[in-house]
Order: sequence, then structure tokens, then C-alpha cells
Amino acid sequence: MEALGSKPKFWYRPDGTDVDWLFKYARENTGEHWSEKIAAEVAGLMGITHAEVELARFQESKGIVAKSFTSPGSELVHGNQILSEVVSDYDVSVTVRYSKHTLDNILLVIEPRAGEIAKHRFAEYLILDALIGNTDRHHENWGLQRQNLGGDWSSFIAPSFDHASSLGRELLDERRERLLRENRVGLYAENGHGGIFWLENESRGASPLELVRRAVREYPVLFQTSMRRLERANEDSLWEIVERVPDDWMSDYAREFAIVLMRYNLNKLRKAFR
Repeated sequence: MEALGSKPKFWYRPDGTDVDWLFKYARENTGEHWSEKIAAEVAGLMGITHAEVELARFQESKGIVAKSFTSPGSELVHGNQILSEVVSDYDVSVTVRYSKHTLDNILLVIEPRAGEIAKHRFAEYLILDALIGNTDRHHENWGLQRQNLGGDWSSFIAPSFDHASSLGRELLDERRERLLRENRVGLYAENGHGGIFWLENESRGASPLELVRRAVREYPVLFQTSMRRLERANEDSLWEIVERVPDDWMSDYAREFAIVLMRYNLNKLRKAFR
């Protein structure tokens, strides 16, 4: 069993292999399975390093399986562990609405440990979050991988993982239908509160979209690579990804909402880079 996180999950190893996979149950009346699968496919479309994800069932329960991205001799160090080494009085036990989990603090601790390229990779993760509306990039949902190379430890940014809180996965179809009919999907996107704060004195994290808008202005060079990643996404390719989810896993309203949400976010992101 995996104790980290709020949802039940367990590790297993398929027969005849030496690779570990994590099965994660989807909570009742949510789309936590299809949202995580779609998010991984969108990351792949954009060329963003991400955890491999597949839809899966265990004892009639729907969920996903995620392939372990650590290898022998390496380990994953979560963001809260890294931040606590540098940021004064950083509380590793808080997972949501923690205002010390700011973008400035994250970038401050990443570069000395994993280099400039790791900061650019993290910026790509923020672009992905904004596109899919991922509101759960808290300090246990990113990290660095450390690898022992001949007695010396080398660190690099871990692949992006745990994207279940995306694409309106928590909504019921009645709510989706109303938001679509009233043309309020954009308002839904703008009102979301993400897991990363802009300032330590704020009461809530910025929406994934607003975080990118501010970050692009503050760190324009850092987001140049991310802009090129964004060019790989278009509405047709996003729709193809959504359409590949089986009918018995995702409703028609969930599909429509997901693509309308990503269309809105994609347009806003493109404007942010102009």
C-alpha cells in the first residue's frame, strides 16, 4: 500500500517484469481516472516529461495505473522535503492552501540542486497545469529525482505526475451541462485555486492560468521553451485524445466540458505569450 496522498492506492509488479506500477482508485462520482489519463496524453502531445498512465480496473473498481519512474539507485524527493531545507519554518505536513509554497520559493530551491534546465522543465509543468486546469500542484505533487552515480548524488527534475484534479473531474453532469449552456466554462477556469501561491501573504493559490500569466511577465526567459511546447497543442489533437477514452468511462457532457475548458485555456495561454 502507498500511504502518501489522500486516495487509496497500492503498488504492484506484473508477472514476468521488474517494473513497479501504482494502482490508484478513483473516488465515487468523479472522473479522476479519465482526467489523469487525458492529462498524461496531453503532456505527451506537448513533449513534456510525464508519468506513464493507463486506465485500469481492480476487482471491478475503476482507476488508473501509473508506471514508476524511479530506477535502482535513484529516489524521489518531494517538493516539501526540498523546501523545508531552505525556507524558514516550512511545514512539510501541510498539503493544501500552504502559502509558503510559492513559485519564487520553488525556483529558489530547484536551481542549486538540479540546475537551470530543471527550472525550465518546471515551467513546462505549469503550462500543462494551466491547459488542463490542474489545481493540485501542491508540494507533494512535484519533486526531484536523486541518483547515486559512483558514490556521488546527481539530481534532476522528476517527470510531472498526479494530474487527476483536472478537466472538471469533480463536477456532476448536471453542473457541466449548466456551465456549458450558460457559457461559464471560462469563469470556472479563472476561479480555480491552484496549489502554488504567488505571494506568501495570499489566502489562496492563484488559478493555474493566472499563475502562468504572472510568471510569464516575471520570468519571460524561463517560459520561452514552454511557449514552444504549447505550439504542439491544437483543438483537433486535444479532441482526439478526449475521444479515445471509452464511452463507459466518460460521459458526453464530461467530454464536451473537457474540450471546451482546454480550448478556453489554450486561447488564454497563447495571449499570455504575445
